[in-house]
Amino acid sequence: MATRPTWQGYLRLSLVSCPVALYTATSRGGEVHFNMLSKKTHNRIRMIPTDPESGPIDRADIVKGYEIEKGRYVVVTGEELENVRLETTRTLDIERFVDDADIDRLYWNDPYFLAPDGDMAAEAFAVIREAMKKAGKVALGRLVMHQRERLMALEPHEKGIVAYTLRNKTEVREADDIFGAIKAVKPPAQMIEIAAKIIDQLEGPFDPSQFNDRYEDALRALIKEKQKGHTVEAPEEPREAEVIDLMDALKRSLGQSGGERRKPAAARGAKKPAAHRKVPAKKRA
Repeated sequence: MATRPTWQGYLRLSLVSCPVALYTATSRGGEVHFNMLSKKTHNRIRMIPTDPESGPIDRADIVKGYEIEKGRYVVVTGEELENVRLETTRTLDIERFVDDADIDRLYWNDPYFLAPDGDMAAEAFAVIREAMKKAGKVALGRLVMHQRERLMALEPHEKGIVAYTLRNKTEVREADDIFGAIKAVKPPAQMIEIAAKIIDQLEGPFDPSQFNDRYEDALRALIKEKQKGHTVEAPEEPREAEVIDLMDALKRSLGQSGGERRKPAAARGAKKPAAHRKVPAKKRA
């Protein structure tokens, strides 16, 4: 099945432009999702839109409204929303080039793949991409996606361009709201030196294949055991290590590459029930 673009329009650098398509760069297809079922029948629950006064309502009779005060709304039609058009609805206009170090990591959001939309756009797209690569800068532009104008950060990636949505100022909290209450502490230089050596021992290349979601793995193991009709017992909770002497804990940490990994609960606690007994499947809320 071909991947459908999230957005289609034009990429423009000054007077040079070309048609492009934007695709999501991440996927959530591998996640475990649970459905809500009736406890008695195990039928899937249907969510029916309901007016608190008149009861169930057809989706065709639902409109959008903005609450201006408690219980009072301004109703906006789909046609009126369509009439709110900006130039960025169809054009991703590069406005500025910055160093990536100038963008605080708090502002980086979702990644997308930006590609030429058709063979005729390939040459102009390549010119913009290679010019960005030569400059070594991140391009900033805006586009309208999902009824919002979003600031985008663009950087060359292989034969295409990776575009990240950037959060705006109002979406990022002030760090001092949380960090301001942290007590100022100046640890001994020897402790910092030992901790630095521990970091050196754990240093290595980033390989995303080594960091799979162990909770998802445990859920899949649980489901597999339930399919077989097995019961699953909760694992024994590990005892929390008590740090009495920080210096002693640092010294004992040297030479260790990592703590003991917990095995998935379903894999360790699986038991077969008696042959005459049926075990109902449990649901996760």
